[in-house]
Amino acid sequence: MKATVVVRLKSEVLDPQGDAVRRALGTLGFEGVKDVRIGKIVEIEIDEAHAKDAAGLKARLAKMSDEMLANPVIEDYEIKLDS
Repeated sequence: MKATVVVRLKSEVLDPQGDAVRRALGTLGFEGVKDVRIGKIVEIEIDEAHAKDAAGLKARLAKMSDEMLANPVIEDYEIKLDS
């Protein structure tokens, strides 16, 4: 099973990298881009033996995200499970 954790800066946190990309897109002629936010995607392959308890798996992934994959002070994350 594959789990995907999408990590993004919280909306109230400034994103200078996203702002730089937005300005560069305008320079390249891509008009109308109002805002760009940069994040990261973490894909995790889960052993089938550990994937049977979906609720427990989501809790483990949330713990991984809180402790390592994201900085909960400035980032939000979303967990997606694919079979």
